Amino acid sequence: MAGTDKRKQSLYFPESMLEEIQHEAARLDRSLSWIVQRCVKVGLSEVRKLPSVNDIDETR
Repeated sequence: MAGTDKRKQSLYFPESMLEEIQHEAARLDRSLSWIVQRCVKVGLSEVRKLPSVNDIDETR
């Protein structure tokens, strides 16, 4: 994997969501970062189906 980007970013999660991420990280013996990255990879196709703010009909 040539040129992997290793920039850091702080993310803030609600406490309950963070607890779920921590639980899955412990269950899978993986880092929190790995869990979040996998969630994005798996769920991004669903997120892309959501309408953008520009798609909202303002005539209502």
